[in-house]
Amino acid sequence: MKGKGMPVFVAGVRAAAAAFVLLLTVAGCSLPPERPVTKDELYGTGIYSFYQIKESPESVLAALNREGEVILDARYRERPVYIKILALSSGLQVHVIDK
Repeated sequence: MKGKGMPVFVAGVRAAAAAFVLLLTVAGCSLPPERPVTKDELYGTGIYSFYQIKESPESVLAALNREGEVILDARYRERPVYIKILALSSGLQVHVIDK
């Protein structure tokens, strides 16, 4: 009799795991920041001083305030890089990734 209850338990675990993965996927989506990012905050990161970036600061600000994050195609000393900027409640977080 104990063996008959096992498939129901396994199905419950699988359903819980699927719900957890769905929750992580939805929670991982980009959200706009709690307060709008300003041009001074963006310039405070120094990315426009150290990197060659094609996108204007205005377009980067618009994307940050709409999506909460942006990935830029840039160059550092002739080396291509990606710059990922996240708009967090604590401020902007910048990550530089080699291509």
